[in-house]
Amino acid sequence: MNDVKIAALAEDALDVEAHLAAVDDPRLGGVTTFIGRVRDNDPDAQTPVVGLEYSAHPDAEAALRSIAEKAGADAVGDARIVVAVSHRVGTLGVGDAAVVIAVAAEHRAEAFEVCRAVIEDIKSELPVWKRQLESDGTTSWKGIGG
Repeated sequence: MNDVKIAALAEDALDVEAHLAAVDDPRLGGVTTFIGRVRDNDPDAQTPVVGLEYSAHPDAEAALRSIAEKAGADAVGDARIVVAVSHRVGTLGVGDAAVVIAVAAEHRAEAFEVCRAVIEDIKSELPVWKRQLESDGTTSWKGIGG
């Protein structure tokens, strides 16, 4: 059984505690989280990274829900999986959370598996693009998922 409690794009800071509360279920003993933050460097950058600007296709939130549903449905057997995932849009500074994922399952293996599947599919399928901002004013666009 798969239950997606949150699948959202947000302009405001992401709340990790809200994602954890959304997946809270006394029947589920394994809870995993992933937080993707803006870092101050990139292998392709010539100078320090000072921020990212995320933009999204109008269907991106529906695509995010689909990614979360698919990851839970692909979990082992009929395991109960609860997912909460959000992705930021707009301008973010170094250290800001760009993605927050919380997954609860009966066991840790399923929770880890689904959490990883969600972030990997976000990186390859979610129609969100980022423009990387460097300290010298240079910018560069990155494709789907960055």
